[in-house]
Amino acid sequence: MHPLANTGGKESLRQERQALRLLCSNLIRPLTRVELCKLLAPAMFQDLLNRVAFEEIQTAGAIPAARLREALPARITNRGFPDFELSEFLGKNTATESEIEELFRCILELIRIGHGNDELST
Repeated sequence: MHPLANTGGKESLRQERQALRLLCSNLIRPLTRVELCKLLAPAMFQDLLNRVAFEEIQTAGAIPAARLREALPARITNRGFPDFELSEFLGKNTATESEIEELFRCILELIRIGHGNDELST
């Protein structure tokens, strides 16, 4: 069973997308992105597009967020998603303080569920 299956389909997809949004943002350093990716696994992503996006983010390594966002559309298109639009996928470029907190909460929740422990609970 998928780690997020019991959290509700739409909620788990929203958490996945929010986590990916954080990984593509300027809110974290490239090396932090790499470390967060090490705590996650592609199989944790229920949605195929989200999984492919995560794999490409993970493969990109410690590059600046701007370069990642620039390269991601072509990389995802090459993986079989010809209509991929980064701006539609990630949503708006700006975030309020509460939205930023939500981005971090979502990635921490994915990590916590993926590792099967409650130590990261907020």
